Amino acid sequence: MATAKNASAAPAKKRTPNAAFMKPLTPSPALAAVVGSTPLPRTEIISKLWVYIKEHNLQDASNKRMINADAKLKEVFGKPQVSMFEMAGLIGKHVK
Repeated sequence: MATAKNASAAPAKKRTPNAAFMKPLTPSPALAAVVGSTPLPRTEIISKLWVYIKEHNLQDASNKRMINADAKLKEVFGKPQVSMFEMAGLIGKHVK
């Protein structure tokens, strides 16, 4: 019976991206050292940060949610270690 109910349900709506997330933002000089100086949407900045973190093996080995900052990221984060959840909030101070 559950399968019949799911089949008759309306197809899921395609989510439209929020325009505020897609607006290109200019990174600060400290953030530009990691992601580049061209204006990027916030989502792309976070994606490029994760590429940098994984390339440089900066995730904490015992707790993958923590990011150990190298010299470039320490300028952006302001501390030696941050959680992946607070990373997005700290990025907000470095974009215009």
